[in-house]
Parts: sequence; structure tokens; C-alpha cells
Amino acid sequence: MKILHTADWHLGKKLEQCERTEEHQHFLNWLIEKLKAECIDVLIIAGDIFDTGSPSNTALELYYRFLRNVKDTCCRDVIIIGGNHDSISTLNAPRELLKFFNVYILGGVPDEFTEQIIPVKDVSGKLQVVVCAVPFLRDKDIRLSVPGETGAEREARIKQGICDHYNRFKEHIAPYKADGIPVIATGHLFAAGAGTSDSEKEIHVGNLGQVCGDQFPEEFDYIALGHIHRPQKVNKMNHIRYSGSPVPLSFSESDDKKQVIILEFENGAMTRLEEHEIPSCRKLIRVKGSLDAVKSKLLLLEDACLQYPSWVEVQVETEAYIPDLEEQLEKIKVRIPFVERFFCRQVRKIALPDFAEQVDEGMTLMDLDPKAVFTKKCEIEFGDNDYSELMATFEEAMERMRQSEEVKE
Repeated sequence: MKILHTADWHLGKKLEQCERTEEHQHFLNWLIEKLKAECIDVLIIAGDIFDTGSPSNTALELYYRFLRNVKDTCCRDVIIIGGNHDSISTLNAPRELLKFFNVYILGGVPDEFTEQIIPVKDVSGKLQVVVCAVPFLRDKDIRLSVPGETGAEREARIKQGICDHYNRFKEHIAPYKADGIPVIATGHLFAAGAGTSDSEKEIHVGNLGQVCGDQFPEEFDYIALGHIHRPQKVNKMNHIRYSGSPVPLSFSESDDKKQVIILEFENGAMTRLEEHEIPSCRKLIRVKGSLDAVKSKLLLLEDACLQYPSWVEVQVETEAYIPDLEEQLEKIKVRIPFVERFFCRQVRKIALPDFAEQVDEGMTLMDLDPKAVFTKKCEIEFGDNDYSELMATFEEAMERMRQSEEVKE
């Protein structure tokens, strides 16, 4: 039995105000062909199907058209879990209908724990593998808030809640393991030691809830993870993997190799684990330096010869605001026709009296999220004093706000 693991599609994602629909469609077309070429039996999508809880009609169309096209391949089963960006209600809305097409959706943790356990059979009806489909674990799924608890107590409670959730599967999968049936688990979380990129948002409470690879039950033959956009192993453990996002979601991911992971099981054992690179259709480029240095670097760029023209993030380090920066760069762009768009940033060095070193100050709010603004406020108010518990409280409030918005949907 062949299984393909992917995650973090973020359909509907924009880079600032620029649509990524063409790139996502390119990936989905490639994925359909990969399912056919590799004769994949099971597709696992480990969360963050959409970029927001209220995806656009275009994003929904991409999603449903893809699921329809899967039925023209040899892939018999599709297992989808919700991520922290996904709305539980949006994902779960068609789940009863999609079950008839062997598409199994866990937008959130179900009321009945065992609904997360999905037996997968081959064409002859013989059980081949069992999937413990664990979605993103929200605060309500793993712990009860305790008034007055410290940051350390909160961290321990969250981490223990995650471990407890996975450990509950042991008694349910024991009969399968006794019969030599391999068991796969999914997850959408931040495992300790994983490397992140600019586009990822931390889950739970800051970095709280980080689970080490050796804390997952050893009964799992493979753990298909989502949330981290850079493909990687967890703690160098080959069977615990982030597939990564299929499309670079920020300029910090421009040099990442995007991939899916293909597993093969025979006679109850994993006999194959391969990384398959996803071809790029648009190059994202980041250029930094003084204005003169940036201009020189731009003229040295080479055409990537991809389906769509390149996008370039330009970070100009300057002592004073340059009002005509975009006009100056447009004159450069006409000499590099393979570049479609510049994303301009002006960054200046300012000396603060309370600090010996200099810090970068962005001149716009375009890249700032609520956490970044709150962090900057804490730095100004508290300086070198510890404000970690305040940050933890802030992020917990943000997570509860996101969850309450989903309930309203």
C-alpha cells in the first residue's frame, strides 16, 4: 500500500495583496499526476488546507475540484485533518457526503474519540493500515484553564495534554498491532526542534506545547505532521516528518525545497520512504542592502525560466525615508523583464539610548501581526525585564479569540 503525505496548502493565501491561485493550481495539477504515476492508494493532508477560517470561493473551488479529480486516479482514500488556520465547521460541513467517496475529514477533535481511528483497506477489502487522524488540538481539547497558574505550569499542562491525547490511542490500536497492521498518526503542531519560517504562526501559547519526537507513542509506524512549512524530520527521527508547504508562503521560504513524502508498506512493515520534490512555477527572491547595493544585485538576477514571472522582495537599508524608492526601482525593473513585481521595504538603523546596539525598524506595518506589535510594546515598556508570562497570556487570549470566531461561524 502506497501513501502520500502532504500538508499546509494554505489555499487562498495572499502575499500581501497578491493572489497565489496560479501557484496553488499548478501544485494541485502536479499532485494529481503524481497520484497517478506512483499509484498512490491513500492521500493524507495534515492540516491548514485553507489560509483562513473563511476561505474565498476561489479557494473552495480549488479544494473541491481537486477532490473530484482524485477520484479519476487510483487513490481510493483521502484523509484530511484540520489545522490551526482551518475552520472546523467549514471543513466538516460536507464530511458526511464526502464519506461516500472515501474522503474522511476531521476538522477538529470529535466528541467520540474513536472517530479519529480510520481503518484503510485494499481493493480486496483486506485491512492494510490504520490511521489515527489527529487534527490541530485546541485548548479545549487538551486542558482546562486553571486560574492563577504560572507560565511553567501552563506549559506543562499543555504538553501533558497533547501527550495524553496521543497515548489514548494505545489501547485502541493494540489489537491491530498484535495482528501486524501498521499504524500511522497525524498531527498539526509544533514539535520541539523544528525549524520555522516567517509565515508560520506559533500555536497554543507561544512555544508552549512543544512535543519531543520521543514523546509520541512508539506504536506509531509513521507520524505525518503539518504546521511547519519547511520539510524536515523531528529530532532526526526518520518516521516523524513534516512534509512542509507545497508553495513558498513567504520570501523566507524562497530557497526551501518543497516536497511530498511517499510511504510504502508491505507485510505490515514500511519498506519505502521517499521525498518527491515539487516543481516550482514562480521564483521568490529576497534582495537586501543599501539602495546602490540593491540596484546592483537586481541587475545581476538571472531568469529562472519558470511558468510565471518572479516576485522580488527588496529590503533597502537607509538612514532616512526614500519617498521615490518605488519609482527608482521601476526604472530597474524594465531591464529585468522576468521580474513581475517588487515588494518594497525600507529599513533604517536607529540608535536607542537604552541599548548599546542598533535595531532594525520597519517603516510600515505591512508585515506586522498583532503579536509583533504587542512584543514591540513590551520591549518598550519592560526593557530587559522578564515579560514571558504576559506574552503567554496575550497569546492564549489570541487563541481563544480565534476559537470564538470559529464558533460564530
